[in-house]
Amino acid sequence: MNNDFYETLGVSKTADDAALKSAFRKLAMQYHPDRNPGDKEAESKFKDINQAYEILKDPQKRAAYDRYGHAAFQNGGGPGAGDGFASSMADIFEDLFGNMMGGGRQRSGGRERGSDLRYNLEITLEEAFHGKAASIKVPTAVSCEPCSGSGAKPGSKPKTCATCGGQGRVRAQQGFFAIERTCHVCQGRGQTIDDPCPTCKGAGRVTKERQLSVNIPAGVEDGTRIRLAGEGEGGLRGGPAGDLYIFLSVKPHAFFQRDGADLYCRVPISMVQASLGGEFSLRGLDGTEVRVKIPEGTQSGRQFRLKTKGMPVLRSRNIGDLHVQVDVETPQNLTKRQRELLMEFEKESSGKTHPESSGFFSKMKDLFEKMSGS
Repeated sequence: MNNDFYETLGVSKTADDAALKSAFRKLAMQYHPDRNPGDKEAESKFKDINQAYEILKDPQKRAAYDRYGHAAFQNGGGPGAGDGFASSMADIFEDLFGNMMGGGRQRSGGRERGSDLRYNLEITLEEAFHGKAASIKVPTAVSCEPCSGSGAKPGSKPKTCATCGGQGRVRAQQGFFAIERTCHVCQGRGQTIDDPCPTCKGAGRVTKERQLSVNIPAGVEDGTRIRLAGEGEGGLRGGPAGDLYIFLSVKPHAFFQRDGADLYCRVPISMVQASLGGEFSLRGLDGTEVRVKIPEGTQSGRQFRLKTKGMPVLRSRNIGDLHVQVDVETPQNLTKRQRELLMEFEKESSGKTHPESSGFFSKMKDLFEKMSGS
């Protein structure tokens, strides 16, 4: 063939693997011989697009083609209508008709890797601060002990499937076109069991609740994922076990809010304390007491930063900060004497006592006077 491979598939030279596969699927369905019986031109086109896809789907072959063109595959170096043709069409037809043919490929010998499992674990903010060793119970499928995961009755062994010869797949030839499908006898395992294990009924695994210990490091955040390799679902017929993924969620705290490694909290203080100044104490997540000094004239909403009093940073020696915001509380349910004292205080007050509110109303008055004057 002398046509450009990219032109044959109708894609650009910068097309990625997904674009190549999509174009090939569309053209393969369009020019398939079963859809075009007796059409020699369609048959020739079908072979051309398969040859182009066989080259471009392989990174090394594609690089050689981009550099040397068709010359890179002369003298028998290029793919023909043999193994390369069968392999690419088997790939595409398994993708298109996988369910009809019995699903995807399985491991030879029937050994199938177990599925990965997920376990949700909720911890407190204190536990996230200190870290902990948690004990969890996980119900999962584990390898059957009596048959050692083979699925065969103790004392017997699985036999090689006579239909597929242990390959797990059989090939059907239709003219020049070959299609592989999952072996219907062994279901792709490559082995059959004449005398199944009575404990696991030939599955090679049984359901059991396991108790595992999980080390939660200090500084973990909400959504942190911990992987326990080989602690997932047991594999079929002696196959390797999957992994267990533990997803952590941190409970909301009654006092602290977290943002990364920093902690935030709001502390109400009295109007007198805000006016005269003073101090109050807090107890941090590490259990130590922290004293916060309030300067005279502190306004509501002011924040005080306490360095290295926040959360530890995961897998690091760094520690975040604690940000304390004070909210000045307005007194309620005043006695008669308290009201008298406040009224006396109000009479004694001047613009220097409440500079922000005095300045605000002064500016507003000036603004309206200018508006009325204009």
